[in-house]
Amino acid sequence: MTTTPNPQPGLMDIALYQGGASTLDGVENPLKLSSNENPFGASPLATSAVTQAALGLHRYPSTDHATLRGTIAEIHGLDANRIVCGVGSDEILTLLAMAFAGQGDEVLFTEHGFSMYRIFALAAGATPVVAPETDRCVDVDKVIAAITPQTRLIYIANPANPTGTALDIGDLTRLADAVPASCLLVLDGAYAEFVEGYDGGAALVTARDNVVMTRTFSKLYGLGGLRVGWGYASQHVIDVLNRIRGPFNMSSVALAGADAAMRDRDFVATCLHENAQQRTRLIGGLRQLGLACDDSQANFVLARFEDEQAALAADAHLKAAGILVRLVKGYGFPEALRITVGRAEDVTRVLDALATLRGAT
Repeated sequence: MTTTPNPQPGLMDIALYQGGASTLDGVENPLKLSSNENPFGASPLATSAVTQAALGLHRYPSTDHATLRGTIAEIHGLDANRIVCGVGSDEILTLLAMAFAGQGDEVLFTEHGFSMYRIFALAAGATPVVAPETDRCVDVDKVIAAITPQTRLIYIANPANPTGTALDIGDLTRLADAVPASCLLVLDGAYAEFVEGYDGGAALVTARDNVVMTRTFSKLYGLGGLRVGWGYASQHVIDVLNRIRGPFNMSSVALAGADAAMRDRDFVATCLHENAQQRTRLIGGLRQLGLACDDSQANFVLARFEDEQAALAADAHLKAAGILVRLVKGYGFPEALRITVGRAEDVTRVLDALATLRGAT
């Protein structure tokens, strides 16, 4: 009788994550608006730092990430000792589930939340629990109602992906006040920089022992290829995460690139300004074409069509025009397309292509 090792319960229930498409048959350089990447790329200072760091590839990186943590703390006015760095914010979100949830525990998130939250829960052996949303927005009352004595983690993306909607600080505070001490509220701030005046939840973390903030260098900073993220939490949470993360989880190249990217505040300001302008253009243009579209607080827009067939037809039409966007049926929106906010000329291409389609229907 042949036997094979069995994985832990729940692991085979995980559906593989599907990222945004990057290639298009017959098109050499498609316009990629499917992964919410910075259309201006990375800071030239970051590119230069990466090139320089590559000269030392034979050396191990630091294990404490002290330089990058110091830069993050300086820029954001935080305590460097309460910062942890990871291979994208995904690693930190994963480590939180590994460390604080397990068999018999529940991990709570909202119905249109980032699809990895379910995977984090199942990988840790915990039970995923989904709270309903209202009009594509996180509903604080429904999240609170879904908390049980078994809830150990609550993942809230703010702004949310793929909707682009966001809670204000009043709602976030009300949620934090309702979370029991035995549970961690995790504020996933992958798109936090795009919300003017929003600290990503840093003040809530500073004031509480059970709130965690995560951030990434993959979106605004244009470093998706380097995989760099960070988290801010109370010292006891940081101590736990540092015990289970790999000692050399961050490469020297990634650390150098992220440090330089964060210090290039002029580049950051330019990217934020352009995103705000083109996001307004894209939303306005979609609405003029008769498409439903919420006010987005991120670097993408969720365009909602009449039904799933209309969304599929629009996706096909955009592909024929050499444009890649994201179908989001897996997030509960079969009738929608998520479109990254690009440069001015990119937004023009998208709107012109959709105008042609809408005019022909």
